[in-house]
Amino acid sequence: MPEISRFLGIIIFMNFNEHSPPHFHAKYGEYQISVDIKSGVIEGRFPPRALKLVLEWHSQHIDELLSNWNSIINTGEYNKIQPLE
Repeated sequence: MPEISRFLGIIIFMNFNEHSPPHFHAKYGEYQISVDIKSGVIEGRFPPRALKLVLEWHSQHIDELLSNWNSIINTGEYNKIQPLE
């Protein structure tokens, strides 16, 4: 479960050997969501304020997220992505 980024108590990660479509996971306390990288569709529950932060971060890093997805699936390697500032 590679940690891609961490900010304001939110952990962003991707799993090895994941299924399509390309997505990432976010965890905040006991809450967890999955976010489709291309569409932004969310599965799971998150507090509204934390969800807004994740979606803002997602919109700033779509290309990096897709690159990481392809790299993790094909080689198992990934790069950290800057946290939300």
